[in-house]
Amino acid sequence: MSDLPPSPYEAPGFHAEAIAAGRHRAIVGGRWDETGRAQMALLRDHGLRPEHHLLDIGAGSLRLGCKATAYLEPGHYWATDASRDLLLAGLERELSDVPEAQRPPEAQLVGDAGFAFPGVGDAITHAICFAVFPHIEAAFLDRALQNLTRFPALELFLFTVFLAPEDQAGAAYRQADGVVTHPAKPPYHRTEASLHALAGRLGWQLVRDDRMLPRGQVLFAARRAG
Repeated sequence: MSDLPPSPYEAPGFHAEAIAAGRHRAIVGGRWDETGRAQMALLRDHGLRPEHHLLDIGAGSLRLGCKATAYLEPGHYWATDASRDLLLAGLERELSDVPEAQRPPEAQLVGDAGFAFPGVGDAITHAICFAVFPHIEAAFLDRALQNLTRFPALELFLFTVFLAPEDQAGAAYRQADGVVTHPAKPPYHRTEASLHALAGRLGWQLVRDDRMLPRGQVLFAARRAG
């Protein structure tokens, strides 16, 4: 796969300025505690247990990490983000009161703008990428699904996208709550049929979860086909 352009969030100085201003929570979308609890509930509803190993993709300043590290056994939480500084800000500012044994080691907070998951341990059993793919080009989801196949123990990958009907996918589309999504600029949409076709080519089986999510995003659960 060819190199992909950086995320729109990777404008020079964007994260450094936000972190310095104490905005490490705000730049990952707001609703800090509410969204972290919602992600944790999704994972537990889909079978996550304390002994599992979780990969939090696009983890930002550890909005989910705050909840997951309290639930998982020590060392079982990994996080990636385009900005490692943002991950470390979350560790320093949001987990400073957590006992050292429960805090994720810095080595398990991985800077990764390309969804290559460098250095992430092979024990990963569950992965989640929540409210990330709507903001970046479609090819990043393709890359994530491809590269996640290298984790032999991975049971489940949860991710969210915006969908558009097949006959309206090539133009701007107004979601049910009023958000306008697009095929070629953020926030991006895809069709459900294209997602199933992509997943099938890469050895995944998708199941749509129809619970209500913020701004009309749609949750999919990907499991290994067969």
